[in-house]
Amino acid sequence: MALNLEDKKVIVSELAAVAASAHSAIAAEYRGLSVGQMTELRKRARSSAVYLRVVKNSLAKRAVEGTDFECMQQGLVGPLVLAFSQEDPGAAARLMKDFAKTNDKLQVKLVSFGGQLLGASDLDRLATMPTRDEAISLLMAVMKAPLDKFARTLNEVPGKLVRTVAAIRDQKQAAA
Repeated sequence: MALNLEDKKVIVSELAAVAASAHSAIAAEYRGLSVGQMTELRKRARSSAVYLRVVKNSLAKRAVEGTDFECMQQGLVGPLVLAFSQEDPGAAARLMKDFAKTNDKLQVKLVSFGGQLLGASDLDRLATMPTRDEAISLLMAVMKAPLDKFARTLNEVPGKLVRTVAAIRDQKQAAA
């Protein structure tokens, strides 16, 4: 079904709004996937806060213009599905990586993060980025470690004194 000009404008504006607020974007070729497989991919995307859309490349090029994902314009060729991470920078990469494990027809073509176009091989690196909660947990562990060590050091002084007094007591009991 052909799109009229108004429909195209709506699609471009919607995609541009998503691209403006997204953290990362993945473009993957979906040639050969069945409707059921694409439905499964969309379901997984909804559950992981990833905006997933199949759109004409000419409209996608207009939509990413002026955003961090403008670097993807030259690579938008062929049948592509676009995935934008809305909350977590690595969410789209994890989604595509996990889905590609069971569906070899899905081929990641473009990876963009922070205004830079990365190679498809960098998908693993982006997918292994910690989530926000994991990053906060790691930061708290790093901040807590010096305090724990300081508390153990302070506790060692009276502990050493107690062990010394106990050793003297045991020595006197053994002599008696």
